[in-house]
Amino acid sequence: MDESYSGLPTSHLLGSVPAVVGEDKDKSTTSYEAPEANLQIFPPNSGGDRGRGGYQTVGGPSETFEEQPANNWRGVFNVASYTQYFNVDTDIVLNRLLSSLFPHTGDFFSKIDANPDLYGLIWICTTLVFVLTSLGNCATYLMDKHTDTTTSWVFNVSYMSLAACSVYGYAILVPLAFYFLLQYMGAKTSLVRFWCMWGYSLFIFVVASFLLLIPVEALRWIIIVLVGVASGSFVALNLKSYMEGSDFTIVVIAAFLLQLALAIFFKVYFFP
Repeated sequence: MDESYSGLPTSHLLGSVPAVVGEDKDKSTTSYEAPEANLQIFPPNSGGDRGRGGYQTVGGPSETFEEQPANNWRGVFNVASYTQYFNVDTDIVLNRLLSSLFPHTGDFFSKIDANPDLYGLIWICTTLVFVLTSLGNCATYLMDKHTDTTTSWVFNVSYMSLAACSVYGYAILVPLAFYFLLQYMGAKTSLVRFWCMWGYSLFIFVVASFLLLIPVEALRWIIIVLVGVASGSFVALNLKSYMEGSDFTIVVIAAFLLQLALAIFFKVYFFP
């Protein structure tokens, strides 16, 4: 290189960086802070909040969306509104049927709390109607033949209408009455849970109907009283545990007596 160019000033040349000499000679290095990185997610968040910016900042304060339970109610006359109350399988139904046969636990409401069903109510009531009609006529025939073999016997068709009105009427109206009564008394109740519990309480009558075919009147009364006490205890103990902390003794006793009265009604009208 020609030495004639070495003495030229270079501060006016493009790309030249003049040296900066700081006054503080003790600083050997110069600290440099980079601007805080602000990462963004692409594509823009096009959620329901359209008033905010299109990009979502990573690490920024995020919105919390709580998952709300789906509201499946679509009206009283829409069948889809009731599908949530039939979302049970065989194992669940069998477990609840067995629980109704052992009333001493009193934990039925805790078992159905997450998923009360109306399948048991409809299925048990329908089965009980046909069982009372058929076995009631059969029991009448056996008793007539046991006392007098020459007696003519005729199938009583009226058992069907009587059984349907009594069973469905009791399973629907009694829980409804207790629901409004407890609501009036200031208790927090659930009508669907009441229907579910009272429906399963009738299952023991289906089992007892087969035992009532025995043509011995004294034994029939013993069976029906024991069944009525068991069914009444199931309803009373579960109501008592459901109303824990509240004094509704009279309501619990009334529920027990109604179940016992239903058992006696079945015996008198269907297994005379």
